[in-house]
Amino acid sequence: MSHTPIRSRRPRRALLGASGLVGGLALTLAVPAMAGAHVSVSPDQLAAGDHGVLTFSFAHGCGTSPTTALRVTMPDGLASVAPTLDGDWTIQVERGDDGLVSAVTYTALTPVPTDLRGAVSMSVGLDEDTPETLAFPVVQQCVDGATEWTQLAEKGEDPHDLDAPAPVVTVTDGGEGAHGTTPAHPATATAADDDALGIGLGAGGLLAGVAALVVAVLAFRRRA
Repeated sequence: MSHTPIRSRRPRRALLGASGLVGGLALTLAVPAMAGAHVSVSPDQLAAGDHGVLTFSFAHGCGTSPTTALRVTMPDGLASVAPTLDGDWTIQVERGDDGLVSAVTYTALTPVPTDLRGAVSMSVGLDEDTPETLAFPVVQQCVDGATEWTQLAEKGEDPHDLDAPAPVVTVTDGGEGAHGTTPAHPATATAADDDALGIGLGAGGLLAGVAALVVAVLAFRRRA
């Protein structure tokens, strides 16, 4: 009778260790997906009255479903919009009553898998009186479902705290964003940063799970 409580605790300790390992593995898989799930724009600064080429890059967004299209809505304050012709996408341009481009839809000839990063681009021209920020709401269509990247941060709110932030370009008085200066391979650089963060956090979760399993096994052996 005196050994019954000890035997009953062994399966529980083993179960707790296994649960820790499963939790770590789940975090390893989930964190990189969350870290890479967004639509970004590069460059994120342009000068008033200038022009430049904006690149909208994306990854994930609809869970495990491949991306089929991006619809980018144009903000007020743009003097001109010219989508970049790309052999991987078909392009549909919508215009408002004033004749200016109001939205551009890029449809992938082949759906973009979730483990790849995609990008589309367009040339834009700014007026001298363009507002200080330009938000570009994006709807990411997928084989199954869609994600609307349309949220805007309120004053004092961190855009990174939003679940689905819209890409935003800051308009400067000149200098920093002059001539639409774009860093070399912006989409690649952003992808590398996201992947590094996701891998680091995921590895931490895996180590935590393994540590929990080791502790459980040692406790089990001491009780044996």
